[in-house]
Amino acid sequence: MAHTLYGIPNCDTVKKARVWLDQHGRAFVFHDYKKAGIDRASLERWVVEHGWETVLNRAGTTFRALPEADKAGLDADRAISLMLAQPSMIKRPVLDLGDRTLVGFKPDLYAAALG
Repeated sequence: MAHTLYGIPNCDTVKKARVWLDQHGRAFVFHDYKKAGIDRASLERWVVEHGWETVLNRAGTTFRALPEADKAGLDADRAISLMLAQPSMIKRPVLDLGDRTLVGFKPDLYAAALG
């Protein structure tokens, strides 16, 4: 079964995840959410599973460049709206395993999840 890896192709962390999956013979489909976008339902599932604080990449330049008013008083709904408007604010990569997702890339977590 092919999993879906969400991200943007020029992200170093996404590149590392793609290489890891290839080296370990794991089939995956790459979803470039900068080109293909992301739907609200997927973001809502990720936020329910991991919390908006994990899914929203507050360390990235896109988030840091926001006006202070847009950063203030964040909650799940506001974070989802920000990520829908600018998908580069989604922490990456997100690996959809079907029954759950992994956010970010750590080789040991991928190995544990994928056996």
